[in-house]
Amino acid sequence: MNTCITEMNSATLDSIPLFPLSHGVFPDGMLQLQIFEVRYLDLIKRCHREQKPFGVTWLKNGSEVQLPGDQPDMHSHGCLAHIREFEQVQPALLRIICQGGLRFQLHEIERGPYGVWQGKVAYLAQDEPVPIPVEWQAHADRLGAWIATAQKKGLQNRLPLFAPYCLDECGWVANRFAEVLPTPVEQKMDWLMQNDPLARLASVAAFLAEE
Repeated sequence: MNTCITEMNSATLDSIPLFPLSHGVFPDGMLQLQIFEVRYLDLIKRCHREQKPFGVTWLKNGSEVQLPGDQPDMHSHGCLAHIREFEQVQPALLRIICQGGLRFQLHEIERGPYGVWQGKVAYLAQDEPVPIPVEWQAHADRLGAWIATAQKKGLQNRLPLFAPYCLDECGWVANRFAEVLPTPVEQKMDWLMQNDPLARLASVAAFLAEE
């Protein structure tokens, strides 16, 4: 069986820098960002240098770009982001590709250095490798066919996915669909918060059945 990204779970609150976005990331998902704000240039350079992740939260209200006196209204859950690729395009422009890590519940926020928000978070358990039920195998096959087509064309490096492709696991398949389906943020948050990968895939499959 493929081995997906693993991280230690913590029962205590951890303090992490936050990067609020209108569209976040799921575990093992790919997040591509262009960084130009001074506060995030410093943060990303530091995270890259120290090989540490940052927290990506989903915005309820507010702007991704810092505005005077503005405090972003964030959803209660988010996901760690680990920098996989780092490119300094210009002195004040970075391009990064990140991989989603552990999910977390956000308990409180405070403004940190350079205006970067800091969050007190509790990590959620990583998904157990639950096999795909027969009735939903078609969804895994659909995803697998898309990957196989890209590989045959030599375009696998352009896929917005990281290997290994855990097509036999409920959580991984559910997360890949949850990232791209055109659902309201509230629905994506429900999927992100769902600790049972089988139940998450069931919910995703119900949405796919309505398409």
